[in-house]
Amino acid sequence: MGLKRRNKVDSSFSMSSMTDIVFLLLIFFMITSTLVTPPAVKDLILPESSHQVSAKPNTTVSVTKDLKYYVEGHEIQFWQLERKLQEIIGASPDTYVALHVDISVPFSVVGKIRSIAIKNKYKLILATRSN
Repeated sequence: MGLKRRNKVDSSFSMSSMTDIVFLLLIFFMITSTLVTPPAVKDLILPESSHQVSAKPNTTVSVTKDLKYYVEGHEIQFWQLERKLQEIIGASPDTYVALHVDISVPFSVVGKIRSIAIKNKYKLILATRSN
C-alpha cells in the first residue's frame, strides 16, 4: 500500500501583514510629529483668552517675568533676537512665530518683538491659556 501525504505544510512566511503594521506606524508618527510645537519656557504664566489660533508656528520666542529672552528654549540676549530668527526661519513669507510672554512683562517688550516680526514679514501669534 502506497500511502502518500496529501497535505503539505507550507513553511513560508507572508510579510504583507508586517508591512501593513509598519505603514500604519509610519503614518501615525508622521501625523503626530506635525502636532508637536517647538519648546517654550515652562515657567511662564500666560494671559487668558477664550480664542485659540489653529496655525502651527515655525518657532517660539519666550520672555520670562525677569525679561530673559528664549528662542526655542535657548536663552539669548534681545539684540540677538532678530538675527537668531533669521537664522532659523530665513526669508520665507507667511512664517508664524509663537510669542510666549509672561503676564507680568510690560507691553512695550511685546511691541519691540512685534516690530521685529513686522520688519521681517513674520506673523506673530500671542500664546495664551484658555480661561
